[in-house]
Amino acid sequence: MATFFGEVVRAPCRTGTEEEEEEDEGKMETPEDREVWRQLARKREVQLLRRQTKTTLEVSLLEKYPCSKFIIAVGNNAVAFLSSFVMNSGAWEEVGCAKLWNEWCRTTDTVHLSPTEAFCVFYNLKSNPSVLLCQCSCYIAEDQQYQWLDKVFGSCPKKNMQITILTCRHITDYRTSESTSSLHSPFLKALKTQNFKEPPCCSLLEQPNIVHDLPAAVLSYCQVWKIPAVLYLCYTDVMKLDLVTVEAFKPVLASKSLKALVKNIPQSTEMLKKLVKTNEVQSNIYT
Repeated sequence: MATFFGEVVRAPCRTGTEEEEEEDEGKMETPEDREVWRQLARKREVQLLRRQTKTTLEVSLLEKYPCSKFIIAVGNNAVAFLSSFVMNSGAWEEVGCAKLWNEWCRTTDTVHLSPTEAFCVFYNLKSNPSVLLCQCSCYIAEDQQYQWLDKVFGSCPKKNMQITILTCRHITDYRTSESTSSLHSPFLKALKTQNFKEPPCCSLLEQPNIVHDLPAAVLSYCQVWKIPAVLYLCYTDVMKLDLVTVEAFKPVLASKSLKALVKNIPQSTEMLKKLVKTNEVQSNIYT
């Protein structure tokens, strides 16, 4: 290699085996570094708690509360849909909540949540405790998803239950040969496991589209353990709480899992409008 002044010098070689690179990294790591990593790993542990008693669940959620139906809403719009159309139609009891910390979810006090804080709370139906529901508005990081699955489902889940997952993605994540500007958003797509035998409430998600984050982890888990599961994915151009986006989930109300849980759709629609309006007021207060 020639320098600016014309001398020819030997360029340093950066090639090496993976073993040598690992050895170099090991030499650079100090006991203080390892302690920092241990503390960070402890901080990122996922815990399931009973908020009423402030105690940790000693077994997985589904071991303590066996269920036949498990409905999981991930994200603000999916959570609002369940709150308005499902939870508003019956009496539900909180059975646990997830306490976690990561780059996007820093809620440390799960007992006193402000209206704008993220959360992950589990409920069962008082009249039929075998129906379980999860409202998750917080981000579960990739390294925390296995912990969440283990704390909720356990190491050997039962197969005699049906899982329904609701979530949203931005329309720009949708892969199609058409221009996304020609798509009428929001719209609903479904993805199911092999053991889910019912016809879904909308068209199936086409390849090469993929799903992400916690919904993808739950669906993959159900596929491996041969649990009937379906994911309803709403593509929208509005990711904040939005009335039109929430109502895009309405076809799911006709599904076998939700049909028996919904009683008064017009009343629930009014409840949804109030929820969206209240959220707008609270967002203005807390921002």
